[in-house]
Amino acid sequence: MSMAAFSYGQVATDSALQSNAVPAPVPSPSREPSIPERSQIDEIFKQTSLGKEADERRLHLEWRQLANRIANDGDIIAAKKSVERAHTDLEKRQRLRDYYDLCYGRMHEFAKSSEMRTALDQLRVAHISQTAQPHVRSSEDSVLPTPSPTPKKKAQKGRLKKFQGNE
Repeated sequence: MSMAAFSYGQVATDSALQSNAVPAPVPSPSREPSIPERSQIDEIFKQTSLGKEADERRLHLEWRQLANRIANDGDIIAAKKSVERAHTDLEKRQRLRDYYDLCYGRMHEFAKSSEMRTALDQLRVAHISQTAQPHVRSSEDSVLPTPSPTPKKKAQKGRLKKFQGNE
């Protein structure tokens, strides 16, 4: 009985409202979401950072691959032997700079990403700055950043002086 009252309620509406009614929009067929190609997905994951440690590890592995790739080049081997044949410390430091410039220049050529090129530049500067002598500054060392000194351990003299003063 309540069903009959409900259906009659629909019919009893104002006829003027029904003539002005806007027909309901017909839903258009929805587009299927485009699925990216496998190569696009691979590129997305290569660009996505997995965290600082993972990025550093990835850069380190890529650096090692580049270093291994250039290790057997004739120019690199000759430059390394030239460093070993240096007679003076100044000559050895200059040859080391030339060796690092050659190595990192060659790795820079083979590097694929700009991130790796930036890391190679930073490593090059770090290695070259280790050849500087901060206490004996020559004219060619003045353009290099001075490496920070390693702190020395302090001797525990406080207790020793305390007991020596009582004697």
